[in-house]
Amino acid sequence: MKKVTLVLAALLCSLSFSASASWWNWWKTPSGYTDTKHPIVLVHGILGFDTVIGMEYWYRIPSTLKKEGAEVYVTQVTALDSTEARGEQLIEQLEAIIALSGAEKVNLLGHSHGGVTSRYVASVRPDLIASVTNIAGPTFGSPVAEAILDLNSPIRDIVLGGMNALGTLINVLSNNPSSDGQDALASLTSFTQAESTRFNTDHPYGVPTTSCGAGERYASNGIQYFSFGGASPFTNLFDPTDLLFVTTSLAFDKGVKNDGLVSSCSSHLGMIIRDDYGMNHLDEVNMMLGLHSIFETDPLTVYRQHANRLKNAGL
Repeated sequence: MKKVTLVLAALLCSLSFSASASWWNWWKTPSGYTDTKHPIVLVHGILGFDTVIGMEYWYRIPSTLKKEGAEVYVTQVTALDSTEARGEQLIEQLEAIIALSGAEKVNLLGHSHGGVTSRYVASVRPDLIASVTNIAGPTFGSPVAEAILDLNSPIRDIVLGGMNALGTLINVLSNNPSSDGQDALASLTSFTQAESTRFNTDHPYGVPTTSCGAGERYASNGIQYFSFGGASPFTNLFDPTDLLFVTTSLAFDKGVKNDGLVSSCSSHLGMIIRDDYGMNHLDEVNMMLGLHSIFETDPLTVYRQHANRLKNAGL
């Protein structure tokens, strides 16, 4: 009887330890919450990068998604160039990602110019793309770009030259695989109303039928389209870039919701998840070490939820 009692006690201790160990190590095993069918590919915006001196453009977003099962890739195209030029660079990287991963297609998540770049790729190479998510990408342009291009010639040239120099520095520090030169003029021209209208005519997939429409073209050309964006230029007293976005927001007409660079309406594409998060243009990618509004949903949570949305949609 004593032996039986000892065996039972040992068994209970073993089971207890096993359960305890499983609970303790739960975080090491992906939960599957973000385990999409197709890999997630992140595409940066204007003056973007993967990492520069240890700072991530998509701060903690890839690691957060990977922790719960997602396969995530971060691409890097020229910091400043036309949508088409950036798109062709992105296609080369996507072909490499698909060859490496064995995936059939990918889910593109593009921020700012990255959203427009993703739309170009989805239009010319739909065989590579399962979905496109536009994160504050200027579907209908940005008055900030118009304001810069409308500056007096000498001042405009100085601004464009400074942008090109910064883009070159970013490319060097981030080991950008692209050797193409910087073209701030082409980049900003991509955000003008005239060029946006031309681009939307050539690549209409996912674009609302009105300038502030909602989701009329959720699925187009075999690809599903989504969008979300912010509407608060100033969000955190300790973030030095907030002052920049408060300044650039003056380019918008009074009462127009915007994130400092892109209006809520201009960010619309496909299924509109939300266009008025309390975020500015960099909060949308959790940049500046995640200094966002404490009163708004954490950007990491927004990305987790969207990855789960893609998963549930079979993407």
